[in-house]
Amino acid sequence: MEIRKYEQGDKDRLISLWRQVFPDDLPHNEPAKVLESKLMVDDLVFVAVEGEHLVGGCIAGYDGHRGWLYSVAVAAGYRRKGVGQELVNFTIKSLAELGCIKVNLQVRSTNAAVVAFYETLGFNIEERISMGKRVDGNA
Repeated sequence: MEIRKYEQGDKDRLISLWRQVFPDDLPHNEPAKVLESKLMVDDLVFVAVEGEHLVGGCIAGYDGHRGWLYSVAVAAGYRRKGVGQELVNFTIKSLAELGCIKVNLQVRSTNAAVVAFYETLGFNIEERISMGKRVDGNA
């Protein structure tokens, strides 16, 4: 398996993976739009590839101080085989090379089972309240 930065030829497979892994995402998280918007800002998008199969993907963010993991996804048939661990570790290493000193992520309350996975990678639950506001006029 190879973990690497996203390439344009990965587009359709990555969008398909995110749609499979996050089938109930809200319209503003539509994978094609998110990917296009992200690539207009920077190239912190990473993929896991096994042969011809794109089996994992992750969008990362870095604001010059903190890093973020967004939309971490692993294809169902490749879970519990180290793909997610390698993908997250590669992404964190890439952020650290940019000067990032802390990486954050958010987990939906409906996906609490993934918390144990992130804890095995050294993430801790922090006492925070996550807040958000849509600025595009949609609810």
